[in-house]
Amino acid sequence: MFGLRGAVIDYAKTRTVFDEYKAKKYSNKYLAEHEDEIKTYRAAQATFRRVLDGAKLPKMDTLAAEGRELVAQKKSAYGEYRAVRKSMQEVVAAKANIDHLLGITGGRKNKEQER
Repeated sequence: MFGLRGAVIDYAKTRTVFDEYKAKKYSNKYLAEHEDEIKTYRAAQATFRRVLDGAKLPKMDTLAAEGRELVAQKKSAYGEYRAVRKSMQEVVAAKANIDHLLGITGGRKNKEQER
């Protein structure tokens, strides 16, 4: 939905330029002068078609609420990720300690001991 919110903002910013382009009957001169804005407008429309698939455009308040919900989910998932990562690091450290105590080390250290 973040892409959709960005597309809505781009659409709103460039709509007046595109309306003027239509009023000038798609003038090549006007197109050359405002090519970037018109490309941005058309990209926003393409995003609407791709994301919404014919559905009605939601209100900005709805998009903002969905964005806040997604951010909350991300924070929750990241907290869980940190806990799992810390656990994994502890397991890796324990394995390295056990390997060191048993004399099972990496190939480089074994070669150094053999010399």
